[in-house]
Amino acid sequence: MEKLVPYLSYPFVQYALVVGVLIALCSALLGVTLVLRRMSFLGDGLSHAAFGAMSLAAVLNLTDDMLLVLPLTVLCAIVLLCGGEKWNLQGDAAIAMVSVSSLAIGYLLMNLFSSSVNLSGDVCTTLFGSTSILTLRTSEVWLCVGLSAAVVALFVLCYHKIFAVTFDETFAQATGMKVKVYRMVLAVVIGVVIVLAMNLVGSLLISALIVFPALSAMRVMRSFRGVVIGAAVLSVVCALAGILISVVVGTPVGSTVVVANLAVFALMSVVGGVKG
Repeated sequence: MEKLVPYLSYPFVQYALVVGVLIALCSALLGVTLVLRRMSFLGDGLSHAAFGAMSLAAVLNLTDDMLLVLPLTVLCAIVLLCGGEKWNLQGDAAIAMVSVSSLAIGYLLMNLFSSSVNLSGDVCTTLFGSTSILTLRTSEVWLCVGLSAAVVALFVLCYHKIFAVTFDETFAQATGMKVKVYRMVLAVVIGVVIVLAMNLVGSLLISALIVFPALSAMRVMRSFRGVVIGAAVLSVVCALAGILISVVVGTPVGSTVVVANLAVFALMSVVGGVKG
């Protein structure tokens, strides 16, 4: 604690904590739905799509890459969640195709057109989020706050609809619910969360933020609401612990957050086994 307290006075640490908590909260909320729908791999696929969009933005020398990365990632989420039936692209095959293609195209663009003298460092930072969370600007923090507030508000307002679509989409449609509309909303929200999470853990580790908190909460909670609340709490705690440990010890932020989630998952598995 003596080493930690001085760091808390630095703005870059404060920004990292705020953004990390918000990203962890949003990822956990959406993660429960994706895990229960057996679509955990979707986060990984969309993160690679975001990497491709970010590479394109870097090649175009855009001052604000979010203007390109966010729409393209959301578009990919809509195609994967809502357009699979129309184009006969469904399930893990479609996600794998988008994932691999985006990753390959992004890396190819950065090699062919990037003017950076440290290409490997830029790619590593984008993939693993090693330094981006500690170099946030004030405008990026406020953008994250706004988008996170919108995600949480949508989840709360559409909670019962998301619950119905998560467990039995066919029955929900039979009762007159506009399933396609809520599927579209879910796709947009997932795309936004993926783009936000890239700043914290990078492209390759986003799935951990989505999957681990939900699985950890499922080890000790029995209801959907309990799992959602438990996942949110565990995700925020792991994000805070990971960021603070990385600042003090000097380890990569993204990897430290993921290891913290892994440790909590192991602990919850033990607790769940004891409780039966």
